Amino acid sequence: MNLPNKLTLLRVCLIPFFVVFAKMGGFGMQLAAVAVYILACVTDALDGHIARSRGLVTNFGKFMDPIADKLLVMSAMIVLTAQGRMPDWVCILMLGREFLVSGFRLVAVENGVVIAAGPLGKVKTVFQMLSTLALMLLVPVEGDALLGSGGVLFANILLYIALALTVLSGADYIIRNRDCIRDM
Repeated sequence: MNLPNKLTLLRVCLIPFFVVFAKMGGFGMQLAAVAVYILACVTDALDGHIARSRGLVTNFGKFMDPIADKLLVMSAMIVLTAQGRMPDWVCILMLGREFLVSGFRLVAVENGVVIAAGPLGKVKTVFQMLSTLALMLLVPVEGDALLGSGGVLFANILLYIALALTVLSGADYIIRNRDCIRDM
């Protein structure tokens, strides 16, 4: 197994630690959750960069990297929604898109096609990661917001940009790859 694929698997392994820390009370545990989340997000940037720059792109990586991203971001969204820091309807729309695209990928794989994430999907993932991180840092579980209402507004703006990119990239993904499901 090459280094980029190991980094992808590390991202998956970090998710339970993130969730446990995020669910625990106290400022210290929230910071630990943020630190683990940032580390997991960094592995996403690193695995792709290393795979492309060293010619280590594999079908496993093309398939597993987006799944690892989805698991990480969906875990954050579910925790944030449970904590009241993210609207449930936004979480449902984003999760719905992720399940739709994942199902689409499975159909493609059954037809012998592995579809890598497109540029818009990568931008969507970056904004999902940034918005969930901003929500973790700027929208408190309880008490006062770190940067006041301006920080909360900034986090929510990032969230709605991520939502728009989520919907657009999902539509783009299906349109670009519609040949994979034409025979269904």
